[in-house]
Amino acid sequence: METETKNYSDTTSVWRRKPMYLYEQDMKKSELKRVLGKWSLTAIGIGAIIGGGIFVLTGTAAHYHAGPALALSFVIAGIGCIFAALCYAEFAAMLPVEGSAYAYAYGTIGELFAWAIGWGLILEYAMGAMTVAVSWSGYFNKLVHLFGFDIPFWLRNDPVSAAKYAADNGLAAPGFSINLPAFIIVWLVTSVLVRGIKEAAGANNVIVLLKVAAVLFVIVVGVFAVVPANWQPFIPAPEMIQGETGAPHSAYGWGGIVSGASAIFFAYIGFDAVSTQAGEAINPRKDIPFAIVTSLLVCTVLYIAVSLVLTGMINYKDIVGDALKAPVAAAFEKAGKPWAVFIITAAATAGLVSVMLVMMLGQTRIFLGMAKDGLLPKFFSNIHPTLKTPYKSTILVGLVVSIVAAFTPISILGDMTSFGTLFAFAMVCLAVLLLRRSDPGRERPFRAPALFVIAPLGIIINFYLIVNLSEIAQLAALGWLLVGLVVYFIYGRRHSNLNDL
Repeated sequence: METETKNYSDTTSVWRRKPMYLYEQDMKKSELKRVLGKWSLTAIGIGAIIGGGIFVLTGTAAHYHAGPALALSFVIAGIGCIFAALCYAEFAAMLPVEGSAYAYAYGTIGELFAWAIGWGLILEYAMGAMTVAVSWSGYFNKLVHLFGFDIPFWLRNDPVSAAKYAADNGLAAPGFSINLPAFIIVWLVTSVLVRGIKEAAGANNVIVLLKVAAVLFVIVVGVFAVVPANWQPFIPAPEMIQGETGAPHSAYGWGGIVSGASAIFFAYIGFDAVSTQAGEAINPRKDIPFAIVTSLLVCTVLYIAVSLVLTGMINYKDIVGDALKAPVAAAFEKAGKPWAVFIITAAATAGLVSVMLVMMLGQTRIFLGMAKDGLLPKFFSNIHPTLKTPYKSTILVGLVVSIVAAFTPISILGDMTSFGTLFAFAMVCLAVLLLRRSDPGRERPFRAPALFVIAPLGIIINFYLIVNLSEIAQLAALGWLLVGLVVYFIYGRRHSNLNDL
């Protein structure tokens, strides 16, 4: 122990690593309640994965990227996820602490690298929560419309979208507009998270059951509406089409399949969120790996099935590409099954709530891990004395997410979330590989099989998918990482707990 402490305290390098014994101390001193079993953790993973991918991004990816071959996009993304998931599972079993990939990198690669991952995870979860909040608003507006009530357009759109809506419909531009449903749902989720993890997990479990039932409903009912001709050609020839932002871009063919895989990677951050709950798991060394792998496998199979049904029901060019127009529900409407629209819309409206819940939950636990290490202010690690939740950071996250979701048109946030996810996945694969070499004798309750094949393939696939994201998203995400470096050198490095070793 003394030798380990000396080795770490002798350096002021940005590559200094957090000693493993400090992780063990963190686990013993944790004030969080350990109330999550393996099925609650699995439900958290499924709760995050199912939602954005099936109810929001399937339409976008099919229409703008892959066509019927969207199923192959999910296969590619799923393979990349499996490699990363096995690496996550090995680390989560060794280091069952909050912080996810950030914590793993801090103990193996170094502080600056860990900071970059943590900052990227903040981008991933914050952007993801904002995107889903706006998508939820779209489904909620469709739901109330089905019951004969329409929310005024200036109360359901951000200022830019409201102005566009007014222009398209010959209306006067409103003096004020806000996406009120998105704003309200974020605060409802925030209130649940502040109350406690047990309450949040209980609500999530109920929603996940409803959501899985709805997805199975989509598959079973949709199969009978499939017209095999809609799958021809399964991989459409490459062509230039008008993208989501209005600018032309190349779609379909192999390039479209890969770009589709990059775009829908946003949907796979659920199992990553499972690892952020290690501090609240009853038996994290066994249950976290189980939940990570199980939630990923279940959801990947469901994704592939839904994508085949969706592209088989109607022609891929007729699929709604706008996430705000409820693509899956719209497909059933066009396929002549309007009665199914009620069920799907209601399930999606409820289901997207659990996605927001898990994303905001993961966000606050990343903050908690970084604040405990001194890289962020102690404000983010304050635990409520009775509720045992990081209530201050939860409220702050709710404030930021609700304001951005209410007033900002969101078109590239999905891609930016994918950037943060892919970056974190690749770094976890690298970190677990390095630790196997540098500390092969360490106890590993779960060992990723064939690691020296799996980890390199995970790195390659995830970086390949990053390259295939939109250029705007790449530049915006890189800009975010540069801002993070400034914050690290101004605050994080100077206040790191490792300075006191």
